[in-house]
Amino acid sequence: MNQKGSVTINGKKVVIEGEKNLLSLIRKSGVKMPTFCYHSELSIYGACRLCVVDIEGRGIDTSCSTPPRDGMVIQTHTPKLRKMRKTLLELLLANHDNSCTSCEKSSACKLKELANDLGVKEIPYKKTREHRLPDLLSPSLIRNPDKCVLCGDCVRYCHEIQGVGAIDFAYRGEDVVVTPAFNKSLAQVDCINCGQCAAVCPTGAIVPRSEIDDVWNALADKKKSVVAQIAPAVRASIGEMFDLPDSSVTLGKIMTALKSLGFKEVYDTSFGADLTVMEETQEYLERAAKGENLPLFTSCCPGWVKYAEQFHPELISNLSSCMSPQGMVGSLAKKQLTVTEQKGEEDIVMVSIMPCTAKKFEKTRPELSRKGVPFIDYVLTTQELGRMIREAGIVFSELPPSAPDLPFGLYSESGLGFGSSHGVSEAVARYASRALNGEDLDSFFPEEKDCWKEVLLQEGNLNIKMAIVSGMKNAETLIQKMDSGEEKYDIVEVMACPGGCIAGAGQPVSYERETIQKRRTILKEAGNMTPIHCPEENPYIQKIYEKVLGGKPGSSEAHTLVHTHYQSRKRIDNRALELTNTGHETPVEINVCVGTSCFLRGSQEILSGMTHKMDQEGWKHRIDLKATFCSENCSHGPTVTVGKTKIHKATMASVIEEVENQLALKPKQELPL
Repeated sequence: MNQKGSVTINGKKVVIEGEKNLLSLIRKSGVKMPTFCYHSELSIYGACRLCVVDIEGRGIDTSCSTPPRDGMVIQTHTPKLRKMRKTLLELLLANHDNSCTSCEKSSACKLKELANDLGVKEIPYKKTREHRLPDLLSPSLIRNPDKCVLCGDCVRYCHEIQGVGAIDFAYRGEDVVVTPAFNKSLAQVDCINCGQCAAVCPTGAIVPRSEIDDVWNALADKKKSVVAQIAPAVRASIGEMFDLPDSSVTLGKIMTALKSLGFKEVYDTSFGADLTVMEETQEYLERAAKGENLPLFTSCCPGWVKYAEQFHPELISNLSSCMSPQGMVGSLAKKQLTVTEQKGEEDIVMVSIMPCTAKKFEKTRPELSRKGVPFIDYVLTTQELGRMIREAGIVFSELPPSAPDLPFGLYSESGLGFGSSHGVSEAVARYASRALNGEDLDSFFPEEKDCWKEVLLQEGNLNIKMAIVSGMKNAETLIQKMDSGEEKYDIVEVMACPGGCIAGAGQPVSYERETIQKRRTILKEAGNMTPIHCPEENPYIQKIYEKVLGGKPGSSEAHTLVHTHYQSRKRIDNRALELTNTGHETPVEINVCVGTSCFLRGSQEILSGMTHKMDQEGWKHRIDLKATFCSENCSHGPTVTVGKTKIHKATMASVIEEVENQLALKPKQELPL
C-alpha cells in the first residue's frame, strides 16, 4: 500500500505520491542527493552511506532504505551530514587508484564527480589495501580491483537483473573484495560478456576492453584495407558524447567522421539485419513445416547465445542458425572486397562499431571465420568511437553528413529496428505475413505478460505466437515457464540487455532512466525517415541473393556464408575440491556441482546440508564429498552425482535418499584403534 501525506524536506513540504523511500522524495524536491550503491531497478543495499539524512526524532539514517511517513521532518545538508559524506568519500579515495586522467571512466566517473561536488581537495588517510592486479583476460571487459569502492552495483545487477552471478563479494571485513568465483578471471567463469556490470559501475573498476590502439595501428598500415560497419543503436546515442540535441540523427556525421579517420569504406550493420529477417523467417517456416526444433530462438544477441550455450545447452538446436547481422556483413563484405580490392581476406580489416561489449567476444568465435581469418577483426563500442573522434580533433557537431558505402550501406526500416527490443520480432512477423499472405500485417502490438511480452498473430495463413524478452533473468523465467508447459511459443526473441541494444554496455554512460526511452524514440524516428520499409524491397539485398546467396533465402550458398552453429560451453575446469577426509573405508563419492548455474539453483545449500548430515550421522569416513564444476545439462541443476548415479534438479532429500541406498550396500568397517 502506498504511503499518503507529506514529508518536510529542508523546510519544504513534499507530497508522498507512491515513493518507496525518502531518497526518491528528496530528489523530487530538487535536491541532488549523492549515492553510489542506489539503483531504482536493484535491491536496496545501503552500503555507501552517502545518502544519509537527519530525521527529526530519529537521528541520522540512510534515505535509500527509509520509507517515507506522513509528517516526517528531514534535513539533508546539516554541518554534521556534510562532514560525514566528505569523510566517507575521503576514505573511499584513500584506497582508490587515483589515476583519473588516464581512466577509461574519467568523463563519467561518479567518484570524481562527487569529490568535486563535496569539495574533497585532499586525502588525509593512508592506503590500507594491497595492490591487486587487474583482470585482463576477458575479450570484452577489463576489471581493475584497485578502483573498486565495494558499492556492489555490479554484483546486484549480475544477480538480480541478469541472473548470471558471475561476480560476487568474497572474504570478510577489511579483506572483502568483489571478484568472480575463486578469484578467477571473468573469462574463466560464466560471464556472458553483456557488460552491464561496467555500465552500472560508478568508477572505473569494470570497463569495456578498448581496441582503439589496434584500430589506429590498422589504419596506419598501408598494406591493409580498413572498412567499418555501424550497428543501428549507435546513431541513437553517440550524440550524447558531443552534447547534440536528443532528436539529432547522427548517422551522416558518423560516416563523415569515419572517413576522416581513414576508413576506406563504411557500411551499415542494418543491411545484415535485413538479411537476418529474410533468412530467419525462412528458417522458421521450414522448421514449422517439419515440426522440428521449435520454438525458434533468435540468435542476433551474442550475450544471449553464450547464456544459452552455458546454461541451456539443450536449447542449442532451437537457436536460429543465422549469424548475427555483424557476422553477416563481415562475411559478405570480406568475400566481395577480395575482388574489388584484389587482396586476400587477411589484408582486409573489418571494424564493427557496436553498442555492445558481447560483440567483442563474438568476433573471437572460430565459427565466424573463413580459413582461419575472422570476419570481424576489431569491435569498437560507441564510447570508443567517440574517443577516437575526439583524439583526432574532429569537431563532430560541425561535420557535414555523408552516405554509407554500397552495397552494404543500404537498409530498410525493418533492419534498423534491430537496435531496440521487439524490433527483430516485428520484422520477422511482417516479412512472414508478406510471404504467406501477400500483404503486411495490419498491426503489431505486443501485450505485457509476466516479465516478457507476447504477440499472437492469426491472419490468413499466418498463425504465430511470439514472445519478446530482454534481460537474462527475465529470459530464464520465461524458459522455465516454457519447460513446465505453462507457456508455448513459436518464436522467442531474446536480448541480453534490458531494452535491447540501445541499452548496451558500450553505449555512452548515463545514469538517467529516461535516456533509454530517448534513444528508442530517436531510432524510431530514424526508421520513419528511411525510404525502404521492407528488406525484400532493398535492391542490394536482391542483388546479393542473385549473385552470391543462391537466389533465395535458405539456399545452400546462404547457409555457407551467413549461417553458423553453436556449442555447449563448460565453465572453469574439471578439477574437484576435496571437502572431506575419507579415512580407511572405500567411500561413496558425492560430487556437487558448484558452477554458477547450479549454485544459483541451490547447490551451495546441498553442499552445506550434506556436510552437516555427515557430522550428524557419523558418515565422515564413509563419504567422499567434493565440490566440482562442469556438470552437464546446466539447465537441469543443481546436479549432484552420488557414486555413478547422477541426480538432476537435486534436493537434499533426493541426495540423502540415494546416499542411504548406496551406504546400505556397503558393509560398515570398523576403524582401527
